[in-house]
Amino acid sequence: MEHIVWDFDPILVSFMGLTVHWYGALFALAIATGFQVMKHFYKKEGLDVESLDNLLVYCVIGIIVGARLAHCIFYDPGYYFAHPLKIFAIWEGGLASHGGGLGAILGLYFYQRKVKLPFLFLLDRLAIATAIFGFFVRMANFANSEILGEPTTEPWGIIFKRIDMLPRHPAQLYESFAYLLIFIGLYAIYKYTNMKQKHGAIFGLFLVLVFSARIAIESVKVSQAAYHESMLSAGQWLSLPFLFTGIVLLVMAYRKRT
Repeated sequence: MEHIVWDFDPILVSFMGLTVHWYGALFALAIATGFQVMKHFYKKEGLDVESLDNLLVYCVIGIIVGARLAHCIFYDPGYYFAHPLKIFAIWEGGLASHGGGLGAILGLYFYQRKVKLPFLFLLDRLAIATAIFGFFVRMANFANSEILGEPTTEPWGIIFKRIDMLPRHPAQLYESFAYLLIFIGLYAIYKYTNMKQKHGAIFGLFLVLVFSARIAIESVKVSQAAYHESMLSAGQWLSLPFLFTGIVLLVMAYRKRT
């Protein structure tokens, strides 16, 4: 059976000692695209677009710090507790999306205190921007041949030649396309329904959709934890609180009188 062989050079350009990787370029594109989505919402709703610069700074810092700490604490605690200075070696890889999400929420909290807008109002709009952000980040993982799927005999299996010659589930693409569909769905809901008037509802739905997809896709991923997992993977365990939070937010949003 023929399978696609992925032998992609992770380096986008190298010039005079400066190397730019596809991962970095796509991560930057993810941030820029998410920013433009938020800018679109602010313009549409007559909000202060200039204040978004502060949101960008808070969220980028929150994402990077949160993602790094979550990786160190939840995926390889033994190594990082023994080598604490390695926590700062972000260039060596190791970012956990669950921590990045929490970091972004914390960054939004500090931003919200300055702009005096309702926290859940902002979370609803940031959720839509985050979905398209996630699409590009998982495409970056695919370009980098990382976050691999388990071996498979399915015809759509992909051989990541930089890793081995086994056809594997393209788990990065599964997640990436799931996030793209979630972005399209949430944006349509924002544009065509009154759900955005129920503060917290869009964010709650985002959590339910994203982390349901994450729990399902984790079942075909190679474990990223440096320790033995039982029953559920580390990614699935970390997804459950987000999923339950989303359900609670949806229930609360629709129980409130508008």
